[in-house]
Amino acid sequence: MPATTVRLTAPPRLDDPVKVVGVTPKNVDLLAKLDIVTIRDLLLALPFDWESYGEPTPIAQLKVGQHATVVGNALAVHTRRPRFNRTGLKTLTETTVRDDNDDELSLIWFNQNFVGKVITPGARIAVAGMVKQKRYGLQMTSPHFELLDATGEDSPRAIGGLMPKYHLVKGLTSKKIAQWVSAAMPAAEALEDVLPAEVRERHRLLPIAEAVRSGHQPESDAEWKEARRRMAFMELFELQAAFALMRARQSTEPATPIPYRQDVIDTFKAGVGFELTRAQRKVTWDAFQDMARTVPMNRLLNGDVGSGKTAVAAACVAMAHAAGMQSVVMAPTEILARQHLGKFRAYLEESFPDLKVELLVSGQNAAERRRVRTSAASGHCALVVGTHALIEDDVELADLGLAVVDEQHRFGTRQRELLRAKGKGRPHFLAMTATPIPRTLALAVYGEMSVSVIDELPAGRTPVTTEVVEPADRPRAYDLVRKQVGQGRQAFVIYPLIDESEKSAAKAATVEFERLRTEVFPELTMGLIHGRLKEKDEVMKRFVAGEIQVLVATAVVEVGVDVPNASVMMIEGADRFGLAQLHQFRGRVGRGAAQSYCLLLADDPSAATLERLRLVTEITDGFKLAEEDMRLRGMGELLGPRQHGMSDLAMQGLREPELLNEVRQEAERLLADDPDLSRHPVLAAAITRRLELTSIS
Repeated sequence: MPATTVRLTAPPRLDDPVKVVGVTPKNVDLLAKLDIVTIRDLLLALPFDWESYGEPTPIAQLKVGQHATVVGNALAVHTRRPRFNRTGLKTLTETTVRDDNDDELSLIWFNQNFVGKVITPGARIAVAGMVKQKRYGLQMTSPHFELLDATGEDSPRAIGGLMPKYHLVKGLTSKKIAQWVSAAMPAAEALEDVLPAEVRERHRLLPIAEAVRSGHQPESDAEWKEARRRMAFMELFELQAAFALMRARQSTEPATPIPYRQDVIDTFKAGVGFELTRAQRKVTWDAFQDMARTVPMNRLLNGDVGSGKTAVAAACVAMAHAAGMQSVVMAPTEILARQHLGKFRAYLEESFPDLKVELLVSGQNAAERRRVRTSAASGHCALVVGTHALIEDDVELADLGLAVVDEQHRFGTRQRELLRAKGKGRPHFLAMTATPIPRTLALAVYGEMSVSVIDELPAGRTPVTTEVVEPADRPRAYDLVRKQVGQGRQAFVIYPLIDESEKSAAKAATVEFERLRTEVFPELTMGLIHGRLKEKDEVMKRFVAGEIQVLVATAVVEVGVDVPNASVMMIEGADRFGLAQLHQFRGRVGRGAAQSYCLLLADDPSAATLERLRLVTEITDGFKLAEEDMRLRGMGELLGPRQHGMSDLAMQGLREPELLNEVRQEAERLLADDPDLSRHPVLAAAITRRLELTSIS
């Protein structure tokens, strides 16, 4: 499907900025939000789907529900404001197109004033959209359109046929991107092929330039799928080659061994106040064995909400301290860092009197930060818990032996490398995540790490009662909140958005907070927290202290918030969250001895939505819910492709274990033959770019 031609003064080059193909400064900024900055980025960002409108069809042959292309002449064009409008609609633009057989099709656009300025009466136009039945005949709503050459050119160039669907941000359209891609396409010939020719031949994969052309401008659906298969293989190959290379390099980097001491673990277990689970004991032993080696530990600890990952990390800190070495624990937020401070002090300081735990976060005053930095640099503190403040240049450690990162997908490669560089040698590394990740996905995304799974919860926890609440029953949900607060408990109310959106019917936290505060719970003390709120740490402290009874929040409280007194988690717009994310929210309650409740309220109470949400009521195992999420929504939805620097097509490719196995074997075969990639400089450069994008250690 050719796009409108953009006239260039010179052929584009791969490293040129996108502005060379006619992208305006405003659109340059919008593309940057999609990580598209250069011509190379533009060419490699394939559409995720296609709409097929076919060749121009006579109006008399159109069928209701059909995606079609129509060519004809526009009649009168009117733009007006709708009367009695309650939907936020600002303008309607209407016209009728009459084809060469004198048959007519009505057209209407919403909130697109420019259409009435571009399409004038008598203009020869092509339109592409879905055919609908209206009261007075057939209609297309907000169709794609193109002005045709009045001198005789009657074939649309930018619409019709197969039309690409690109990932977008507000202000961009797939049509615009297709035009820029068409102008950039001559540069595709210069794309370097990461895949060696023999790998392409073994797996019958297209050359890179052909794959890019077929991915953006295919002649058929089969051709597009073949292009995506090739690009997914390439991306996964880069990633698996990076993993293999990192494993090889890590095996040559010396670390100071931390010997296992039975007396240390005995003292630790006696001091924590509870019995470690079988799973905790197993993964702790895995870590101890790693730490006793001269090769640095590089382990991912994956455990469900409340499974006791912090206790495992604390045991590792105790063992490092016994060997005379320091530890750091880095968390993504100050809220989580302060919670870790409390837990690590409770687990360690009483049992090990000379093990001092300190906090370093940007919210501290200058004097306190200076004191902690001095303590860390002199070796007087054994553990520093903090946020990104830990990796600032002025932070030094006397003898770093263990680095722990919580919610590791929140940190990029560079941040973790800066943390590791605080040691004189290579410190042992333990990453933790509370997002239950199916093993196939964990091995693919964290392939350079050893993976430990805590797959059981501590005994004695009261299961959270989870219920799907239909819209008519919302007052009953409010009554439960009042009842629990009346018994001295606290509640969360979660919303999927911060502010109201014209594009979404989802309720917004800021607006709903005011409604709940004034109309629903006027007698209760309420608080609001979201990612853009500067005072969120202060609000969270008040909630933890019990000063706030009902906390209205967005997904900012998804992980790490520990408020044992909270007993109700009410989630509005629950259908807009993934199952694994809903499970994370549920994990914020049920942390005390009291019975707790998780209420799921859907914006779309359709049968399919309610059936999906009921899986959360039936399954309490986070790993099983993650598997269901992966089955229903795909790999990319579970972890988020942007978090891992992977495209949606690569994340989708991870659903095919045989493909991943083939890719891994090819990467290992190539590196066995060429360990330093001296004969494959293009792949070496691609791996460098991949590691800058990908959230691995």
